[in-house]
Amino acid sequence: MSGKPARHQTSMAGMIGAMIVLVAAVLAVVLLRDLGRESAETSPDALEWESAVAGAQDTGLEVAYPARLPAGWKVTSVELEPTDPPTWGMGMLTDTGAFVGLRQQDESVRDLVETYVDDDAEEGDPVQVGGDLGGTWSTYTDEGGDTAFVLERGDDVLLVYGSAPREVIIDFAEQLTEAPRD
Repeated sequence: MSGKPARHQTSMAGMIGAMIVLVAAVLAVVLLRDLGRESAETSPDALEWESAVAGAQDTGLEVAYPARLPAGWKVTSVELEPTDPPTWGMGMLTDTGAFVGLRQQDESVRDLVETYVDDDAEEGDPVQVGGDLGGTWSTYTDEGGDTAFVLERGDDVLLVYGSAPREVIIDFAEQLTEAPRD
């Protein structure tokens, strides 16, 4: 016996080869694990918004809200900030998954349009909207297909906007009311 420990000869090529085999094995495990899974479609939960309207009205705020929500629509966000002046908003998905939003606050029209539609939104011809809050509403559109309708009422600006078709947004605006909730 020579008294020397046995040595294993290693080379850079051998180490790179082992690394490639290891990475391939990890990728194979990940791919096989995901093969058996079905991807779950995620959809936001519908929120209960009527109590926010009732609560705002109980404190003396006059907030615009839909007298009825169209069939298949769901409210995905509600915002009520009792600041001075207060801020009110709702976000909804239509039955086809398009977005419609409602904002009511004491802010300039330009600021609201830039925040919720686009910095470069262009003003279009005004439209007549019926319903409780009917009248002449300003219109704005952007290059991405978003549309907004704006009604100025005293200090408040009411903005109805979204990616839904123009007619759908107008129909929604016609459903708006400030009537006391039961």
